[in-house]
Amino acid sequence: MAKNERTTTRPRAPLSRERALSAAVAIADADGIDSLTMRKLAQTLGVEAMSLYHHVENKSDILDGMIDMVFGEIDLPPEGGHWKAGMRQRAESVRATLTRHPWALSIMESRTSPGPRTLRHHDAVLGCFRSGGFSVVMAAHAFSLLDSYIFGFVMQELNLPFDDSDALEEVVNAIMPQLSPAEYPHLVELTVEHVLKPGYTYGAEFDYGLGLILDALEAGARG
Repeated sequence: MAKNERTTTRPRAPLSRERALSAAVAIADADGIDSLTMRKLAQTLGVEAMSLYHHVENKSDILDGMIDMVFGEIDLPPEGGHWKAGMRQRAESVRATLTRHPWALSIMESRTSPGPRTLRHHDAVLGCFRSGGFSVVMAAHAFSLLDSYIFGFVMQELNLPFDDSDALEEVVNAIMPQLSPAEYPHLVELTVEHVLKPGYTYGAEFDYGLGLILDALEAGARG
């Protein structure tokens, strides 16, 4: 290197609460929520662990902030739109967000200090139902029912031993020799007549179930 040649390095962004939470989310995405410790977070950020406490109170505060960031990624139902379209859009966004951050599912509803994005999200969902003609009680029923379905579906989807049609075919081919049509006629029928048909995706079950729930809620709100 020439004597007068200088190397330049990009200055590291100053430590902030937002930066610490973003790093914590990245760690949980990569290695799971159990891998997150204050020491690992500090190492990832290139700071001393004590420096974190200028921006977060403790690990519980970090978890609260992480969940708030996750809620911030979920699309809010648009104001003035039809509640049904808004809830479908929101449901699809929740599913996509939780698929990106699977660790969040286990702690999403356990936090007792919700952040501003979490509160804004819940208020917008309730507002969508109320502007759609739902009573307060029916809005509560609808919110609970939809989230139970969405969270449950995502949990099941994340635990499936396949994530695309090629992997599904491999799993089915491994199971099929064990399925005797005489012993398991309905499983064989389902597999041959539905699962192995071109274009089948397990994700389509989500849309079907969501449609039934939204239709039922519509009828319930009218009643």
